[in-house]
Amino acid sequence: MDLESAVSRYWDAVQTVVLREPQGEPSRWRRHTIGGRSWQVVQPVTFTPYASVRPCSGRCRFCSENLREKGAGRHASLLRPAGSYFLQLQRALDELRGLPLSYSLSGLEMTDDRSWFLQLLQTLATHTRGNPVENRVLYSNASGLLALGSDPLLKRAMADFGFSWIELSRHHHDEYTNQEIMRFRSSSLAADNGAFASCVDHLNDITETRLVCIVQAGGVDSLGEMLRYLAWARSLGVKHVIFRELSALDRRYRANATFRYIDAARVSVAHLMLEFLERKGAARPELKQSTRGYYFSNLVVEDSGLRITFEASDYTVLHEKHDSGRVFKLVFHANGNLCADWNPERHILFSAAGEGPDRGE
Repeated sequence: MDLESAVSRYWDAVQTVVLREPQGEPSRWRRHTIGGRSWQVVQPVTFTPYASVRPCSGRCRFCSENLREKGAGRHASLLRPAGSYFLQLQRALDELRGLPLSYSLSGLEMTDDRSWFLQLLQTLATHTRGNPVENRVLYSNASGLLALGSDPLLKRAMADFGFSWIELSRHHHDEYTNQEIMRFRSSSLAADNGAFASCVDHLNDITETRLVCIVQAGGVDSLGEMLRYLAWARSLGVKHVIFRELSALDRRYRANATFRYIDAARVSVAHLMLEFLERKGAARPELKQSTRGYYFSNLVVEDSGLRITFEASDYTVLHEKHDSGRVFKLVFHANGNLCADWNPERHILFSAAGEGPDRGE
């Protein structure tokens, strides 16, 4: 059973429904000129500066950055920003001026290089002062944030940026099991649960911290493991936990080791959600919100003061949306291309490096 079908069982009890893809609502689409061409852009739309000056400090076994499309060129995760990166980022942001955005700082682990991350925050903050920006969210494995306790400048910069919330990836409550999944490099201290807990404590001073757990075989793969994870999250002072299913993949990807792992390790988040909602001896949580549209769906519940999101996504639908000729996502890549896609050579809206746009047609 897929998540949407599972959620439909409780549809009458869900307090709020959010549709990410406008249906019959012209005001939810906005016309905006990018690269000299008028585009229809979904509202809300997220903007991601996808770049990192070094390889990620983690090597998660399921990481989508290690998926490879058949016949595609160099993957975005292998590109490194040049010295002109922030000038090019500013040019791309200038193309978006007047377009309401949300910042989604995701993809690679951009906190691994302190000075680069600080400059990124500064560049984005400059754009924010003259442009509507709704949410500002950081997705991180926490590796570069472990220094918050001894780095007041970093902590102040993050507080001043005004993050709406921060999502930290942590895929098991036991540090050894988590390390089997996330495989932090020896240069990172983030594998240690004590260091991670200290980081969460400092982040809680700045904004809301959410934990993200990808459910998978050998990790959180049962109701019992889920309940233990939630108890651990409560002990950290976390108020929101997200359980995500490994994304459903289409056949445009090569069957490499990451593809095979995702296929073999998949655990149904819908099944875990149903077990959680119907567990014996517990009052049913409040069903706060359900989101549908674009390429993912979720259900947010509240259980004794803790918010829990169950979420699933489908890359086949993601690619269909990105190939539609409308803009559902904005990604600025390290090669200077502003794209409506995670592929740095597809659906190019504007090239800050000076090359002409690929119309994606």
